[in-house]
Amino acid sequence: MSDLLDERTQELIAEFRQRYGAEPTTVASGPGRVNLIGEHTDYNDGFVLPVALQRDVRYVFRPRADRLVRVHSVEFGESFDFDLDAIAHNDAMLWTNYVMGVAWSLAVEGLTLAGIDAVMSGNVPRGSGLSSSAALEVATAQAFLAASGQLGVLDGATIARVAQRAENDFVGVNCGIMDQFISVLGAENHALLIDCRSLTYELVPMPAEAALVIGNTRASRSLASSAYNERRQECETGVALLRAELPNITALRDVSSAELEMHRTLLPEVVYRRCRHVVTENERVAQMVAALAGGDLVKAGALMNASHESLRVDYAVSSP
Repeated sequence: MSDLLDERTQELIAEFRQRYGAEPTTVASGPGRVNLIGEHTDYNDGFVLPVALQRDVRYVFRPRADRLVRVHSVEFGESFDFDLDAIAHNDAMLWTNYVMGVAWSLAVEGLTLAGIDAVMSGNVPRGSGLSSSAALEVATAQAFLAASGQLGVLDGATIARVAQRAENDFVGVNCGIMDQFISVLGAENHALLIDCRSLTYELVPMPAEAALVIGNTRASRSLASSAYNERRQECETGVALLRAELPNITALRDVSSAELEMHRTLLPEVVYRRCRHVVTENERVAQMVAALAGGDLVKAGALMNASHESLRVDYAVSSP
């Protein structure tokens, strides 16, 4: 992890020395992510194409000989201790539940962990749709695995599932698998094509001349998330109605644009438009992979524009 020994890590090491009076032994991190294309396809068993960011949650730490975990968060300005044999949800310091949840989830996986002393810091903006929570979970998992001498025991896909289970079942947030997957399995200068049904994945090289710029709209996440459950239900309704003519489908992933147009009269107009977004978005993901492989950035840009237009018009989850 020599690439992590930058000025930011040196500041964390200095904080560790001051706080614990000792030297940390290891650095671990988990990056944030942004999704290039494949919006609202994940819960429809479809395809997504995220990329990992050069912003991460980072730990400097050293193993302990006992089962005590001591963590200090630089951003929150808070410290928290817990015993790996007495993990309980903390309503007073919510960030700590992500740390404890990962420890709990690794134990569910059958691993015996060592305690650690750690200083943790993140520069992934929170609440901005860049998956700061997944970055924290993955960094925590990597830290516990390294401290326990168990790096390499779990493959990347399993670490992602461990992190997702922590968020779903311990923290209590119903998230998909994409964020944790890209945080663990992303690679520099690559996107990651993920099949959300089979959880198979493939690294997709980004053209060398391409640069990715992420803009902060400062729009509240609630504007998009408030319609989440409603959109899921509309998609499920669409599948149920389309089964009258397409009995073998189990999700919108199984429907082509041609089939949707052929049977659109089965659907109320709003449900049809929701389905049209998901079906065409899955097709755009495949087209994006081909465009990147061919270095066709004009086509890639057109697909991203089309994706947003579909989100605005058909899925109605955009904002001014």
